[in-house]
Amino acid sequence: MASVNKPKFSIFKNVTYALEGAKAVLKSEKSFKTQLVVIALIGTVLYFLNLHTVTKLVLFFSTWIILIAEAFNSAIERVVDLVTQEYHQLAKEAKDIGSFGVLMAFIFIASIWAVTLYLEFT
Repeated sequence: MASVNKPKFSIFKNVTYALEGAKAVLKSEKSFKTQLVVIALIGTVLYFLNLHTVTKLVLFFSTWIILIAEAFNSAIERVVDLVTQEYHQLAKEAKDIGSFGVLMAFIFIASIWAVTLYLEFT
């Protein structure tokens, strides 16, 4: 049985939905925009550093993980806000767990950077 909320698969429509999601997160999420600017600055600095090209690519693309985590966190926050505007312990926990996912992504990226730069300079 097909779900009423699930449209028929279309790669064009799926890309359109993804781009609408990108617009929404860029329009309303200050932390996402800030992280995007920081990643652009990191990419610019990496470009001029005397590192192997593969190292630069690993470091640069690893930073995108934070954007992915932030997008999921934003989605969680929206769903929670849709369900209730009142304080509820489960709503708080859902938002806190989403934030924890962003923190874990940051720690993961920091680990990638530490190992990659260690290997680059030893």
